[in-house]
Amino acid sequence: MKKLLFGTMLLALVTVVSVPTMAQVSININAGIPLPPPIAFNAPPDVVALPDTNDVYACPEIGVDLFFYNGWWWRLWDGRWYRSHYYDRGWGYFNHVPGFYSGIDPGWRGYYQNHSWRGHPWNYERIPHQQLQQNWKSWHTNQYWSKQKSYGVQNYQPRNVQRQPQQRVQQRQPQRVQQPQRQPQQRVQQPQRQEQRPQAQQPQHSQPRGKPEGREEEHRR
Repeated sequence: MKKLLFGTMLLALVTVVSVPTMAQVSININAGIPLPPPIAFNAPPDVVALPDTNDVYACPEIGVDLFFYNGWWWRLWDGRWYRSHYYDRGWGYFNHVPGFYSGIDPGWRGYYQNHSWRGHPWNYERIPHQQLQQNWKSWHTNQYWSKQKSYGVQNYQPRNVQRQPQQRVQQRQPQRVQQPQRQPQQRVQQPQRQEQRPQAQQPQHSQPRGKPEGREEEHRR
């Protein structure tokens, strides 16, 4: 009985110790890469939806770049990217630049302060943390900010739509001009060769016809 009780206690101890150990291993996979310092928050941060992005949210009231995208919080620190499911802890190293970052305008903080996005009034909406966590999936599926809200930008026009027709016009123009110039040059040279052939053959047949006329005059004399 004592052996059974001792074995049960030992199994429970191993289980309790192994769970945090596994969690620590999953976080410290990239050993040697320093983690970013914590950010002090008095309350969960509000975010704004950035125009011309695929539903990227930014925290405008803090001095570091902190974004939310596709269920993850993203942070740029010391030239490296980190991500976490929490805005204030649990950061893990991300070994390349996330794809959404290329669509973010570098001047978005100035646009936020001036309430103007690329010269258009920007009546952005501050989104509380709880509302973001509850609705970000449905907003992304329904394209809530781009189509229904237009990101709060008056007379909003997506940045990528204006560049496509200019590229198509430049590719089609030079192909239509070069074709009709080569065809009339080949048709003019063919009738000139046929007119020169009968002119060279006519004087060769006139000499044998004069010989019988001279013989008849000699017989008469």
